Amino acid sequence: MKQIVVVGGGAAGIFAAISAVRQGANVTVLEKNKRLGVKLLITGKGRCNLTNIGDVESIIANFPDKGVFLYSALYQFSNDDLIQLLKSLNVETKVERGGRVFPVSDKAKDVVDALTAYLKMLKVNLRLNTKVEGLKVENGRAVGVLLEGKVLRADAVIVTTGGLSYPRTGSTGDGYKWAKDVGHKVTKLYPSLVPLEVKEEWPKELAGLTLKNVKITAYQKERKVAEQFGEMLFTHFGVSGPIILSLSRFIVPLLYEKKEVMLTIDLKPALSFEKLDDRVKRDLQKYANKHLKNSLHDLLPKALIIPFIELSQIPMDKTCNQITKEERLKIVYLLKHLPVTIDKARSFDEAIVTHGGVDLKEIDPTTMESKLIKGLYFAGEVLDIDAFTGGYNLQAAFSTGFVAGQAAANSIIT
Repeated sequence: MKQIVVVGGGAAGIFAAISAVRQGANVTVLEKNKRLGVKLLITGKGRCNLTNIGDVESIIANFPDKGVFLYSALYQFSNDDLIQLLKSLNVETKVERGGRVFPVSDKAKDVVDALTAYLKMLKVNLRLNTKVEGLKVENGRAVGVLLEGKVLRADAVIVTTGGLSYPRTGSTGDGYKWAKDVGHKVTKLYPSLVPLEVKEEWPKELAGLTLKNVKITAYQKERKVAEQFGEMLFTHFGVSGPIILSLSRFIVPLLYEKKEVMLTIDLKPALSFEKLDDRVKRDLQKYANKHLKNSLHDLLPKALIIPFIELSQIPMDKTCNQITKEERLKIVYLLKHLPVTIDKARSFDEAIVTHGGVDLKEIDPTTMESKLIKGLYFAGEVLDIDAFTGGYNLQAAFSTGFVAGQAAANSIIT
């Protein structure tokens, strides 16, 4: 029987093995960890945000620049296909805010256990605690992998080693090195969907404070880089939360180029400047005899009031009926443009995904096969494709893995 080797037992590797063995191939999965799906176990804070219920177009839209590469893969193995497969394995799912899909149990372990049991039922050869050293290519074709200096031969090799994010899960960039070794281009690698550190001290003093329904705009000098609406979180080092993670996708490459990035937080995005000015006028009249520091609780979270007034440079103990028009407009402006300077990104240790990877121009999007080396396939985070939060990155891993396994099997069996 024809032999396929899958290197990496994460999301993409598991689904590559499933689809390949279903097509009649003999499949061996090589995984350096002591169990499969180690990174899957921590996704969604251990709850496993499997996918998103959106249609193909909306999924593509959440991959900022290279989503079109996924069209074929998503149509070959969709989010609905994933949900139905998991259902057949007795893993029921549910849909939450933003179309995010989770197992009903809220346990990533249930997903990993069910998929592992399925692979065993399909008689996939699982070799755990096995560290691959490289790829073996002869005459422009992948013929196996290197294990302890020896060649484990195969008719096709699928690389699903992940990226550099969360290296403690085994994602240490091995696939990038192997891709380069056989002639592939690997684009520049950055941590993505990652918290950001700030220069100012006041955000760090607000650690634990969450702001909901705010709009954040990122600027590099005067140029608008990106904008997101939703929820953010102050931390002991700076800022995090869903919209910060999404913005990091655009900000981190600039930080790596030593370019300073400024964020402005619109605390009241539903109100125009004029309507917000009217609102502030009413509040100042309502609390006319109170000090400014005791009159902003209708507009701001308690913890943010003192830092906000300090940024406005208005005397803290000035009463509201003494606030000048110029000072009032300064308050309104600050409510719409609270400034934060981004100092640097947190490391790959805290990044959800890797931005960058094996150049997509060298990969066939309908099969995930290398255009340079026959019989060599890449799937999952090792590819140069990454999305915002919401289950999109895992769906890309499942879909590209499934397509790679199916195509590899078909190519060697037919």
